[in-house]
Amino acid sequence: MESTQPVPGQRIPVPADFPIEWRKPMDPDIFWMRDVMHFPYQILPLAASFVEHILEPSQNHGATKVGMPVHFHCRIFNTQYYSATTPVLGADGKPPQPPADADPMDHPTVRAVMNISDFWENALLPETKRILVHCEAIDLSAATPAQLVGYFDDFMAQAIRSWQIHFEVAFTMLLAMSLFDDFYQEVFGADALGAYRLLQGLDNKSLETNRKLYALSRTARQTPAVAAILETHPAEQVMAALLASKESHPFLEELNRWLQEYGQRGEMYDTLTSISWIEDPTPAIRNLQDYIQRDEDIDAHRQAMQSERERLIGEARAALASYPEAVRMQFEGLLRSAQAATVIQEDHHYWLDHRATYQLRRVFLEVGRRLAAAGSIAAPLDVVYLRFEEVRNALLALLQTPQTLRELVAERKATLAHFAAIQPPMLLGTLPAGAPPDDPGTRAALRFFGTPPQPSGDPNTINGAAGSPGKVRGRAKVIRTLNEAGKLNAGDILVTETTAPPWTPLFATAAAIVTDAGGILSHCAVVAREYAIPAVVGTYTATHLIHDDTQIEVDGDNGIVRIIG
Repeated sequence: MESTQPVPGQRIPVPADFPIEWRKPMDPDIFWMRDVMHFPYQILPLAASFVEHILEPSQNHGATKVGMPVHFHCRIFNTQYYSATTPVLGADGKPPQPPADADPMDHPTVRAVMNISDFWENALLPETKRILVHCEAIDLSAATPAQLVGYFDDFMAQAIRSWQIHFEVAFTMLLAMSLFDDFYQEVFGADALGAYRLLQGLDNKSLETNRKLYALSRTARQTPAVAAILETHPAEQVMAALLASKESHPFLEELNRWLQEYGQRGEMYDTLTSISWIEDPTPAIRNLQDYIQRDEDIDAHRQAMQSERERLIGEARAALASYPEAVRMQFEGLLRSAQAATVIQEDHHYWLDHRATYQLRRVFLEVGRRLAAAGSIAAPLDVVYLRFEEVRNALLALLQTPQTLRELVAERKATLAHFAAIQPPMLLGTLPAGAPPDDPGTRAALRFFGTPPQPSGDPNTINGAAGSPGKVRGRAKVIRTLNEAGKLNAGDILVTETTAPPWTPLFATAAAIVTDAGGILSHCAVVAREYAIPAVVGTYTATHLIHDDTQIEVDGDNGIVRIIG
């Protein structure tokens, strides 16, 4: 029988039920991987247009800005997101090399890493806030059709700049954490999680979001009417019940303020086409319903994490006391940058992936409402089945004769339904010959996305990567979307494809986390370490091999999951 395993240097066989239309001649000759960590679901046409016009160009903008010699490629094949990288080549067809006498510290990438805190706090974050102030001040519902066309173009330009900012800081932040890990392992010995213990206990926007929601649960407990509603109503009915209860109105006002501040987020990273928590706060309500039953001292936990961090930093400094001053200075510089990067990893999601992208969603929601009113589409949210240029053209047509786009929407819904029943391959294109290059950028990428684990050889053992230390046994709950989060109870182990900042409240409930995707620098691993719960990431297969209520053991130190009953 002919092997179906990919062969290095040769084209990867394409499944018969997943035919590929390559967009560019070079596409079949490069190596594509499905990015389950960021996009575990099908990509809607509006998001596909975002990938083409904003995401891919912004990635390459960021790489150029920080001096990374790679080119990024993003494609949507049969409703699934795939990405690839190729080296930037010089005129001689080879990757450019620095002069032999070049100072390795005098490089755009190194300068970006060492100055990441200042660059974010004093340049990129203030610019992001100016973009938000500009967009949030505009009442799109009051715009004339002609004005809305202008706002469409304006908000699109603001989104492009927001995502350029995103990748100016994102690549630098991953390099900062990875370079510190490199240094730590070289000096102190191999310890997959050792460096990251020196980065724990630092506040960020994901933790702040969860902390403020927990504080709301304390307020709810002090108001009998609110507590009764949360305890007796399904999450989907809570907002209506709070509105109908006069005694609950002060709490409802607080909840709405929280939603305006922290609810500009969707299911995962795709804020553009996901229903936001402002539009449907059900995920936040479910978390409140869980929190109201619990008593935790969040401040004490955080102080304990900080104390342990400072103790470990002190021990590291003591161990380095006999080293040359240059080594000690390198440790301090890399530590500062890595700590700043750890915070920025979550904060940039809050400001850019969610809040800035939500402003672009506002435009499409308003255009969708008007297209539906004109009969161009059947419902306002059908706008997500159109591409950017189609939405803008349809908006322009409202000034004269509205277009009819219902058949196009129906065709695209049918395409999505067709491929929803087909398992997409993880790999496409041509498998590279040889191992990936051993350079700082590659190591950072592998720590972020993870690498395929070694097969265990035991049907009851699943290998992954160490994400957060500790060992826990408990009942598994396989959760693929936040709509299923209600089945997770305190002490359960969350098993999922991937996590994103909107999933952070679940970390306060789960005893441990297991994911299919991601590495030690992924969102799941970083946040699990802050909650001091074990995590095994990048298993590739956990959601397929583990079922609800299976008893499992999560060994976060060694990256192993054991099925025990």
